Amino acid sequence: MARVYVGIGSNIEPERHIRAGLATLRQRFGSLTVSTTYANPAVGFVGDDFLNLVAGFDTELPIHVVAAELRDIEAAHRQRGDGSKFTPRALDLDLLLYDELVLRADGIQVPRDEITRYAFVLRPLAEVAGNRRHPLLGITFAELWAAFDQSRELLRPVILS
Repeated sequence: MARVYVGIGSNIEPERHIRAGLATLRQRFGSLTVSTTYANPAVGFVGDDFLNLVAGFDTELPIHVVAAELRDIEAAHRQRGDGSKFTPRALDLDLLLYDELVLRADGIQVPRDEITRYAFVLRPLAEVAGNRRHPLLGITFAELWAAFDQSRELLRPVILS
């Protein structure tokens, strides 16, 4: 059984799309561990604020199947209309971790570089997987968050209505 962590984000009707995305993840993968949801400014383009969180689940599915399922869920929400990375998103699902696997192939990258780059990824991941170790760095996500320059990005906790 593999432990998987997924970054979830949206800035197009974000509450609706995140709720729907979480419901679909539960249908496909079962019980979820879900972090706090955080609002933060768009990164890389001018746009509405994003809501971001991290969900974790256990699965026996191979990583390629999990990645395909996440792409299917995104497609159902018509995210990334023009295919570029820095655009508004109805639902963005990023496979952050698949157990301790390190993989850079077939369009899959785990662990994701964004984990150590962005507060909106690292902070919620540290909440739900703080004692787990980064597969490449060997230190826990809680330690990574404690050392992170938190002045670089503004995160506001949000309660989904």
